[in-house]
Amino acid sequence: MKNTSVELSIVIPIYNESSILLELHRRLRAAAEQITTNYELIFVNDGSKDDSLNGLKELARSSDKTHFISFSRNFGHQIAVSAGLDHAKGNAIVIIDGDLQDPPELIPALYKKYKEGYQVVYAKRKSRQGESFFKKITAKLFYRILSKITSIDIPLDTGDFRLIDKIVVKNLQKMPERQKFLRGQIAWIGFQQTYVEFERDERKHGETGYTIKKMVQFALDGITAFSDVPLRLVTWAGFTVSFFAFLIIIYALISKFVLNEVVTGWTSMIISVMFIGGVQLVAIGIIGEYLSRINNDVKNRPLYIIQETDVE
Repeated sequence: MKNTSVELSIVIPIYNESSILLELHRRLRAAAEQITTNYELIFVNDGSKDDSLNGLKELARSSDKTHFISFSRNFGHQIAVSAGLDHAKGNAIVIIDGDLQDPPELIPALYKKYKEGYQVVYAKRKSRQGESFFKKITAKLFYRILSKITSIDIPLDTGDFRLIDKIVVKNLQKMPERQKFLRGQIAWIGFQQTYVEFERDERKHGETGYTIKKMVQFALDGITAFSDVPLRLVTWAGFTVSFFAFLIIIYALISKFVLNEVVTGWTSMIISVMFIGGVQLVAIGIIGEYLSRINNDVKNRPLYIIQETDVE
């Protein structure tokens, strides 16, 4: 059975962050030591292509409170966080990205709220420095749309930077989805939740690993995991198109047999066919997203594969 004598665990997913590992490690240790000497840092190397793994090994050798997990390939940010949570031993667990946009110095403030009795304390961004207007506006729209179409209260303007109690982790481990959307899952679990506001810094080194493709996939994971509204829209779109098609059929029959007029109009026919075809393709695509999630869960493959680690 997993030892839970550690007071604080900090889980840090890493992807191509070799240039800032030393600063990241120093600031994380300083933040943790303001809380307790009984802590652990768990770095999860998500198939980095730079020298991050060797850097993590050096950090692990330099401190018995620092540990690493290295995947056999890139499995994705949410999977890396999940692996860290699976191996964390702390009573309280902090999730923080490794790019230093989320300040480690905020961890004591999160822990203070935790000691007041909250099981989830998330970091809420007042601003997002160094990010493009496109990313800011799409993120804002996504979370507000998601809030409207789901029945759970997913906090706005937050990422995965948060502190959670070990009981939340135990319940996360009972949720076997392959396409993880952790901030939604944590909100779904419930318990007492609150937040601490902060100013998010711009990225200090390198470029973000979150491409537009990954952002779209992440958004789809969030929507399909916690809302069936897209499926309902498909149903209503089908009814709507069928209704108008029925009216067109009635009009054509009346024109032919009552008014003795031949219904002509190649352009209108092509427009109708293209419109209905487009609706059908969108509907198939939405249904396919849900089927894809079911298919991945039914396969029951391992969520991740660890190539090497020093975590017991």
